[in-house]
Amino acid sequence: MNERPKLRTCLWFDNQGEEAAQFYVTLLPDSHIEKVYKPDPDAPALVVEFTLAGAPYMVLNGGPYYKLNPAASISVLTKDQEETDQLWSALIADGGSPSQCGWLIDKFGLSWQIIPEALPRLVGSDDKAAAQRAHNAMMKMGKIDIAALESAFNGE
Repeated sequence: MNERPKLRTCLWFDNQGEEAAQFYVTLLPDSHIEKVYKPDPDAPALVVEFTLAGAPYMVLNGGPYYKLNPAASISVLTKDQEETDQLWSALIADGGSPSQCGWLIDKFGLSWQIIPEALPRLVGSDDKAAAQRAHNAMMKMGKIDIAALESAFNGE
């Protein structure tokens, strides 16, 4: 028997929480819907508990009182450009919008950071000049381009 997590991040939605959770669990391995609480069978779910890449989340359809904003986001560390491109494309499809430095807002209004593993390695390098070049390149990007970061890092 699986033990329920002690902590769970809650995301507040007006009324699209179940649809959002169903979409999110299709994006990453080790993701699934755990429980849907629907006190009125004819209304949207009130609460949906789900796991996203092994991390516990829940959505609350709490009405229009609060809106999602970039002050809270989901950050995903991707292994390579292919995974970065795939996740980025899925999240901006159907009404999402790209931002800068690996940030985007999905069609439900949730902010995400899609960060290739190369980014923290390059901008965190002990070679401060190379790290600064990579950082400067990143500041001009929407979706992170690993090859462009590496070129900047190498002074090309």
